[in-house]
Amino acid sequence: MASGTTSDLRNGMVIRYNNDLYQVVEFQHVSPGNWRAFVRMKLKSKTTGKVIEDRVRAGSDIDIVRIERRTMQFLYRDGNDFIFMDTETFDQMAVTEAQIGEGAQFLKENENADLLFDDEKNELIGVELPIFVNLAVTETTTAVRGDTATSVNKPATLETGAVVSVPGFVNEGDVLKIDTRTGIYIERVNA
Repeated sequence: MASGTTSDLRNGMVIRYNNDLYQVVEFQHVSPGNWRAFVRMKLKSKTTGKVIEDRVRAGSDIDIVRIERRTMQFLYRDGNDFIFMDTETFDQMAVTEAQIGEGAQFLKENENADLLFDDEKNELIGVELPIFVNLAVTETTTAVRGDTATSVNKPATLETGAVVSVPGFVNEGDVLKIDTRTGIYIERVNA
């Protein structure tokens, strides 16, 4: 862990704040006239996912956490755990669905993801999935004639079991590009 001051803050960095790990979402240096300057921070907890806002005196000490990023391959699901394999050492590790977050429903076997570790304690602090994944539609309803002319959406079940809202022209067997951050259908891709 490196020590720094508020002048070292950068968006995306991880800091230890109030005995928890937080990722800096955004920050702003404010100097209101003849009052003391302060830094307004928006932080996202790496353990709970909760976003907080706080402010500290400008120049205050902060603990910067060094992050080690390891690319690992998702192998299979074992109950609530997702089993990942390090692509260099072939070591396997179980990661809970809560540690992965909402994007877990779009994780397909043999796909790579970046696992983030606290460099000092060697603890898992987060999982970064690919921003976009291509998944096949396994089940969807057929569009009623005449509904395709308007922008009617329908639910579609993907090969991972996730259900997303798609346009009426999407059929079973189509491969779709999905944003793992929001769960939104982007486009239909060629298989």
